Amino acid sequence: MYIGIDLGTSGIKAIVLDESGIIVASKTEPLRVYRPKDLWSEQNPEHWWTALNKAVLGLKEQVDLSNIISIGLSGQMHGATLIDANGEVIRPCILWNDGRSAQECLEIEEMVPNCRDITGNMVMSGFTAPKLLWVKRNEPENFARIDKVLLPKDYLRFRMSGDFATDMSDAAGTSWLDVKNRCWSDKMLSATGLTQRHMPQLYEGTEVTGLLSNELANKWGMPCVPIVAGAGDNAAGAIGVGIVEQGQAMLSLGTSGVYFSVTDTFTSDPENALHSFCHAIPNKWHTMSVMLSAASCLAWFAKTAEFADVKEMIEEAEKAQSSESILFLPYLSGERTPHNDPQAKGAFFGLTPATTREQMALAILEGVGFALADCMDVLHEASGFPNDISLIGGGARSVFWRQMLADIFGIAVSYRVGGDVGPALGAARLAHVGVKPEKDISSICPITSLVQTYQPVPDKHNQYMFKRRKFNELYSRLKGFSF
Repeated sequence: MYIGIDLGTSGIKAIVLDESGIIVASKTEPLRVYRPKDLWSEQNPEHWWTALNKAVLGLKEQVDLSNIISIGLSGQMHGATLIDANGEVIRPCILWNDGRSAQECLEIEEMVPNCRDITGNMVMSGFTAPKLLWVKRNEPENFARIDKVLLPKDYLRFRMSGDFATDMSDAAGTSWLDVKNRCWSDKMLSATGLTQRHMPQLYEGTEVTGLLSNELANKWGMPCVPIVAGAGDNAAGAIGVGIVEQGQAMLSLGTSGVYFSVTDTFTSDPENALHSFCHAIPNKWHTMSVMLSAASCLAWFAKTAEFADVKEMIEEAEKAQSSESILFLPYLSGERTPHNDPQAKGAFFGLTPATTREQMALAILEGVGFALADCMDVLHEASGFPNDISLIGGGARSVFWRQMLADIFGIAVSYRVGGDVGPALGAARLAHVGVKPEKDISSICPITSLVQTYQPVPDKHNQYMFKRRKFNELYSRLKGFSF
């Protein structure tokens, strides 16, 4: 059996996968995000560690972990976890959706004029490198203590095995990786005052990075099993549903919204804020469009409008009478693709005394869909149309929203088995591949069984096209407005 661990923004999920690829145990522990200042988004790495221990011990209550063969890791990308020479965390981790370092992005691009050629991406405030330049400038005493910079999942790896290691897919989101050549860039590191000494060792996502410590093995009731490099959450989510070949694509409806397409060669379009990263398997890359607030918009409104939960909110939205005049901009944490605008804000437009919370909930589902359609257009222009689009993530559980997205996009989308598990399943699959290198990857990571394909309804697509044009016009008119 194999364990897959996914360190998400809102929680840690751990699963056990048996030899046949069936999930036999699952446990999730929640996490909180802290926003001490405007644009800031942070978490305490010690909270990750506490949640991980609870999750694994929760698995132990469900199955005998003495039969575990290996562990794979997945996690939220881009987070800056700073470690001193004693292995202690220096400050809270600055997360992927933190927008404080916009100025530092401009400065890095000025210092390294060919940085987009090296990394395949524009430097964005969500990425790791500008966060370190911000720390260097604003917290010099913390910067001086840095011995290692780790991505979130790799901090868990360090606590589990003592190894400083990361995988190519996660490293590609730092702005320090030469993505085409799959190695650290000395030029990019130097721009932020760092060297390769501060970086974890690079591995492909299918390689073993170390062994679980004796102490944890005894505590968790398993052998000192190998820990496999794993992947950033989006690459792991793709592995989880079998997105491993060119022509396959995935739409992930998690806290963020991600549109992901596999390529056999390195390709990029940084001017449109398209992400170009390494995939979690050797000799593969992927292009990716990202919106920062997807299902998180639903969670925010469900709480604010006092729905019992997101499920009830969607059920009530389905009953609502649609209003062409209500629009929602889902930019609660700024935006990446295609705007690269960390100052963008969320907004409702068209409210009247007759507007109901159910109509507002419907507008949120539509607004996220319109922003995802913007993401898709950018990727299709750079990489072409895929043969198939698979839906994954917690937001994909809603049949109503799946059909709405197909209608908005004007493209068929497929919901597959494992789509609600996402990156944890991919991490477990990579753990399996890591200890069975003689096996073909596609045999361990096949595309999962189809649950349902959702075809667009032409009349509804035409209606949504009109409303989407208004949506884009509203963003253009509000861009740069602040008070």
